Amino acid sequence: MSVRILGLVGSLRSGSHNRQLAEAAVKHAPDGVDIVLYEGLADVPFYNEDIDVEGSVPAAALRLREAATAADAFLLFSPEYNGTIPAVLKNAIDWLSRPYGAGALTGKPVAVVGTALGQYGGVWAQDESRKAAGIAGGAVLEDVKLSIPNSAGRFAEVHPADDAEVSAQLAEVLGKVAAAAAPAA
Repeated sequence: MSVRILGLVGSLRSGSHNRQLAEAAVKHAPDGVDIVLYEGLADVPFYNEDIDVEGSVPAAALRLREAATAADAFLLFSPEYNGTIPAVLKNAIDWLSRPYGAGALTGKPVAVVGTALGQYGGVWAQDESRKAAGIAGGAVLEDVKLSIPNSAGRFAEVHPADDAEVSAQLAEVLGKVAAAAAPAA
């Protein structure tokens, strides 16, 4: 049986290094791990309880919730915007946190990885993403981390999927996420 991991990329930019990191995760997923990168975060409106009412939930938010419900675990790819989590990723977490106590993240393993321009690889944004996902009900894997600094230099000529060190680190992350999501034997 395969473990299905939903990847949410916190950058909407087509050439994003975090998008490329997510593509590398798909390419290097171990056997038995199916990674689905969610497309459409740009279409999800900002969370508003007034529109999160049965029969009125925007179609884009419903699609996100359906994809999340079908997932066994989550891998969030977070760049760092002004020292914190990108709005698009926070918005996705907000939608997935509802209904309160029974959202699509509830009880499922969540890991956060990413790359950023700075010397710390976006650790502040990743920490904030873990915090938000945990409060939203996710089972955050606090020991599963990957922060890659200097993204502009490191990936200027090499796609993350072709970087042997990054590929090995991603495989380790994916193995840990899959193990956390696998049903107990």
